[in-house]
Amino acid sequence: MDYENKLVLAPMVRVGTLPLRLLAAQYGADITYGEEIIDHKFVKCERRVNEHIGSTDFVEKGAESVVFRTCNQERNQVVFQLGTSNAVRALTAAQIVCKDVAAIDINMGCPRSFSISGGMGAALLTKPELIHDILTTLRRNLVTPVTCKIRLLKSSQDTVELARRIEKTGVSALAVHGRRVADRPRDPAKWSEIADIVAALSIPVIANGDVFEYDDFQHIKDATGASSVMVARGALWNASIFSPEGKVPWDDVKREYIRKSILWDNDIKSTKHTLKEMIMHYSSLELPEGKAVIKSECLADLAQLYGEDKYYQIVNAKRFLVN
Repeated sequence: MDYENKLVLAPMVRVGTLPLRLLAAQYGADITYGEEIIDHKFVKCERRVNEHIGSTDFVEKGAESVVFRTCNQERNQVVFQLGTSNAVRALTAAQIVCKDVAAIDINMGCPRSFSISGGMGAALLTKPELIHDILTTLRRNLVTPVTCKIRLLKSSQDTVELARRIEKTGVSALAVHGRRVADRPRDPAKWSEIADIVAALSIPVIANGDVFEYDDFQHIKDATGASSVMVARGALWNASIFSPEGKVPWDDVKREYIRKSILWDNDIKSTKHTLKEMIMHYSSLELPEGKAVIKSECLADLAQLYGEDKYYQIVNAKRFLVN
């Protein structure tokens, strides 16, 4: 993995599944992070080749639910993000998937109560010894590159000190969300504090925070000196933010997302959640489109809603012939 001058899709819960990752890559994303997967769940998974749709699935044994789905098309750019609070369990989980992804990332920035209560995500920021244990364990036992994503600590000096400790573990890159745990999305990202981290490290730093237009990629690079730039909400609202030619019309992006969800048989709950997030930014769930998405019970319903029912029929007909 090369982390210099890259445009990166951030990890997003319930959103960063295969269709959105491939959509972002189609529009110009160089690296795409999957949604955070908790190690407790992933160690119960087994790898299966899904010949029905041409994917590689990691399925929870017993429940038979797909926890993570990828494909050869994204093999060299997809990053598997892991939620963990234990080095041995993290390694067990990483070894299951490491040959099918470009890198393994440890989530150290999620402020959600679920992650923090389990000692994961942002809870790790106050446990430098555990951070060191997890990252060094992965680095010593995996050939796959290892990275992590953090948030800012109470002071810039504290964050720089933690970043230096992380660098010493041998990680390939460090992603930094320019907000503190207590900050809300409406609070401005602190690009100057990301710049302090960049100045202190020799490994690539991926800057994250307040990127909503293509020009913002260069703005944050200029302000921080970061090697690469990561975007979350801006890409969720319109994945064509990665295109240097300008954003594609919103309706076209939604239809392309639906097509990819159909092609890769994406979970209907995840597909609906992503669409609702797209709609809420530009419109309202109280309007006919939003209400129709909420009422949809399967991908066929969404295909009909967005005028992709013929595509749905073609894809399923091909699967029938192949299988």
